[in-house]
Amino acid sequence: MELTIRLPRDADRVSYLGTGDRNIKMIREALGVRISARDDTVHVMGDREAVFTARTVLDRLGDAARRRRTLSRRDVLDLISEAGHGGGGHELDNGFGEESSETEQLLRAAWDDRLDVYAGGRPIVARSENQQRYLDALRDHDLVFAIGPAGTGKTYLAVAAAVHLLKAGRLKKVVLVRPAVEAGEKLGFLPGDMEAKVNPYLRPLFDALHDMMDFSTIKRFMLHDVVEVAPLAFMRGRTLNDAVIILDEAQNTTKGQMKMFLTRMGQRSKMIVTGDVTQIDLPDPRESGLIDAAKRLRRVEGVAFVSLDRTDIVRHALVQRIVDAYGDDANRSRTGLESDIHVDSATEPDGA
Repeated sequence: MELTIRLPRDADRVSYLGTGDRNIKMIREALGVRISARDDTVHVMGDREAVFTARTVLDRLGDAARRRRTLSRRDVLDLISEAGHGGGGHELDNGFGEESSETEQLLRAAWDDRLDVYAGGRPIVARSENQQRYLDALRDHDLVFAIGPAGTGKTYLAVAAAVHLLKAGRLKKVVLVRPAVEAGEKLGFLPGDMEAKVNPYLRPLFDALHDMMDFSTIKRFMLHDVVEVAPLAFMRGRTLNDAVIILDEAQNTTKGQMKMFLTRMGQRSKMIVTGDVTQIDLPDPRESGLIDAAKRLRRVEGVAFVSLDRTDIVRHALVQRIVDAYGDDANRSRTGLESDIHVDSATEPDGA
């Protein structure tokens, strides 16, 4: 269904649409509709019920804008929730032994400091200030780079965010990607079919998944192509729509591989790139696609970079001490590479 709504003539445009069109972006994310504002009209497209709910929200935003009242993010979420309740929203089984309105289910995508994953209903929350910046970046940007040492939650939080969005109905697919690069060992030819050959390289991603879903859920999702775990080489030529695509161990991509991966992003998709520049296994560390991408993209609008450090390590307490013990050697071996990719804890381009 499609609907075109005129902006109220006597309403303040910024109050109506929000700063940077924030209000219509929230409507799009919460209801799953396609919505855009141009000149004096707002165009909405999607399922009939979601479009009607969006119209109700826009009408209420118009009333507030006419009174020159600026609504907070929480106020807009409340409007969307109330419109869903009052708009004849039907109840549906979300597949986890509970029922909720479609609007409520989709609203979980705009998480408030917690990620709702499958395992036992246990939410995942940030455990440090930088991790919270990471979650905020994942919520607000379609392309996020997370760079930091082992144990800081880069991959774990990325997978948790993807599972959360999947459970909330915000996307149709999760794609977990890793370069098949050996960590200082030559394993030779591995036995078995293609899946058996690449499985050892992808094991860390499976480990994170198993923390958030039971085995039967993972098996069902992989059987129906809802969750896909694949080596980086299999990404060429694809366009991934309505998906969260995570590239893990990105420091071991080449510049060409990184460009190939980033250009796989389709409509309504998010990409998360994680890596640790102290553990580059390429013959020439200067050829790392992660370092190159950080230099090229850190001022590109819509791209966020988050830096994590030893204070964010959430594994066994010894891991932080181990990272410290190897720190001097790592600094010498990088020969200035870290300075090439230095970013603030969370960065946005100028004017974004």
